[in-house]
Amino acid sequence: MTLERLKRFSLQHKALAILVLLLGGSAILLGAVRLGRRSPSVPTIEVIRGYFLDSIQFRGEMKALKSVTISAPADAGDLQIIKLSPEGTTVKPGDVVVEFDKTKTEQDLAQFRSTLKSAEAEIAQACAQARLAAEQDKTAVLKARYDVESAKLEAGKQEIVSKIEGEEARLKLADAQQALREAEAKEKSDKTLNDATIESKIQASQKAKFDVEREEHALAQMTLQAPSAGTISVLQHWAGSNMAPYRPGDRAWPGAGIAELPDANTLRVLARVDETERGRLALKQSVTVEFNSIADRQFTGHIEQISEIASVDFSSGWPLARNFTLLIALDQTDSRFKPGITGQVNVLVERVPNAIVIPVQAVFQKSGRNVVYLWHGGEFEETSIQVGRKSGDKILVAKGVNPGEKLALRDPTAKE
Repeated sequence: MTLERLKRFSLQHKALAILVLLLGGSAILLGAVRLGRRSPSVPTIEVIRGYFLDSIQFRGEMKALKSVTISAPADAGDLQIIKLSPEGTTVKPGDVVVEFDKTKTEQDLAQFRSTLKSAEAEIAQACAQARLAAEQDKTAVLKARYDVESAKLEAGKQEIVSKIEGEEARLKLADAQQALREAEAKEKSDKTLNDATIESKIQASQKAKFDVEREEHALAQMTLQAPSAGTISVLQHWAGSNMAPYRPGDRAWPGAGIAELPDANTLRVLARVDETERGRLALKQSVTVEFNSIADRQFTGHIEQISEIASVDFSSGWPLARNFTLLIALDQTDSRFKPGITGQVNVLVERVPNAIVIPVQAVFQKSGRNVVYLWHGGEFEETSIQVGRKSGDKILVAKGVNPGEKLALRDPTAKE
């Protein structure tokens, strides 16, 4: 091989070596680029700056401070509902709200009316008998007095008649006087007896009249009307083993509340808050309310009243909690408002501008630390953060992440 060919062979080997190095470097660079562009294995969110809304959320329930209760008649017996205005019905004064079965009441009323009629007839009969007895007794007394006077005249002749006839005349006078006393006593006794009989008949008549009036009143109450305009709120009662709203066919105890007509002007949202949050609330503070049954609208209002002392919350479960009661007045009205509907109350306490805010889903507890997982260089890096404060599902980060960084919304280290 000549010197010239050796040189060319050496140059070719050098060029080949350079080409191999270039290809290797390109592959490494391409791999790095591909590694950097690899998609995260879990959902992420980009960190941005914005407003942090520090708020308090709690459950609220619509209550009417004033309402009219429509109750079953208290002086009726067994009651069965045959008609009842449905929940949420808008009524005007005089509209029928509840109607009970009148069959038994009508039967009782007919019986009491018959009893009253019989009692009145017995009074008339007793009065007639008393008048007849009084006339008979008066006639007997007058006759006895006449006999006495006649006997006195005969006895006055004893000076001109025989002794025997005179004695007979005195005996007849004594008999006549005794008969007069008996007639007068009978007249008095018959009057007393007849007066007592008439009085007893009158009392029986008065009782029958009272029963008639009571049943007439009960019959009138078998149909209950709305005393004022409003929206019907059907009350609940024990139906078997649980509470359920009244409905047609149900039976009701005398005096039981069947429905309510809440005063729309007194509707308020009632809520209870823990003592740790009580100090952050104040009267006139603005609130927003979202009702579960009115999902298409958000309402605004303000805190109207805060209880001065804590009370036991029996709806909190065991152990019973002591908390404060709030009354919230709403700025808007809605035809769907009714007592008992519930919703979420939100009170804005503070608005922090230019804050780094991340969702609570992006923060994890690791060995007592608050950490996030940053997406960097094609993989997630565990990073500790300092939480400034938390409100609802948002966290204000004091230190640890910067705007533009991506955070995992699920723990990438957790096993599926």
